[in-house]
Amino acid sequence: MSKAREGKDKGKGKANPRAPFRPKKRGKDVADESSKPAFDKKPGQKRVSIPGEIRLNKYVANSGMCSRREADQHIAMGLVSVNGKVVVEMGYKVKLEDEVRYDGARINPEKKAYVLLNKPKGFATTTSDQKGKTVMDLVGNSTSSRIKPIGRLGRNSTGLLLFTNDEKVVARFTNSNKGVERLFHLELDKNLKMEDMKKIREGFKVEGKSVKVEEIDYVNNTKNEVGVKIKNTGNTILHTIFEHLKYELVRIDCVQIAHLTKKDIPRGNWKILTEQEVNTLKML
Repeated sequence: MSKAREGKDKGKGKANPRAPFRPKKRGKDVADESSKPAFDKKPGQKRVSIPGEIRLNKYVANSGMCSRREADQHIAMGLVSVNGKVVVEMGYKVKLEDEVRYDGARINPEKKAYVLLNKPKGFATTTSDQKGKTVMDLVGNSTSSRIKPIGRLGRNSTGLLLFTNDEKVVARFTNSNKGVERLFHLELDKNLKMEDMKKIREGFKVEGKSVKVEEIDYVNNTKNEVGVKIKNTGNTILHTIFEHLKYELVRIDCVQIAHLTKKDIPRGNWKILTEQEVNTLKML
């Protein structure tokens, strides 16, 4: 064997330090590195991924409060709590239904949605699917965000009902000192006496509790139809007032919420609020 051939054979199988690295071509039997499970900081401990969970820093960032890097800093500072407990662990995961608070205020990682429904009769104002037909059946395809109705309308009541996942807007409606005005068109089983109209305007007590409306008047000079403006999120007060005065409510229809009306929303239909409508709602 020649010296040249001998040298060549001796070097066979040894890596050439000057040769560039060329990764092997991936075949069907070669595992994809991206498919390998991630690991926590503890060596050898696999991170279990549960469907529907999201990293806490991403949850905070998606809520619009800050960037994900800033969220890590705020978590480390103890500014974020989950279901009432402060969490400082990096990589902590939460579910969308968990109550996450940033500096005391509840946050939501979903896109804010505002849906206005013109509710027909026969639908319960609830998110439970155990109540038969509900208003959620009517707005189910309006948005991918998890919206809920603000306030209630009875199953046989009709009219406007606002849905959102914006906690700040919900707080404006449920604020006992301020609230948001809603206008109802009511039909009574008989004409409303002028003295009873005066009582309602002035306010009175029922079982020790004060009941009062913002405004009340006849509709189109028809004595058994009245327009009533209230700030309560439900319509229980309407039943309380008229039943106390010996009137039966034949029809309850919410025709306006703040500046929002039923214009261009047929019964049983909904619309997404415009940016201007949302901004006006937030300034109430």
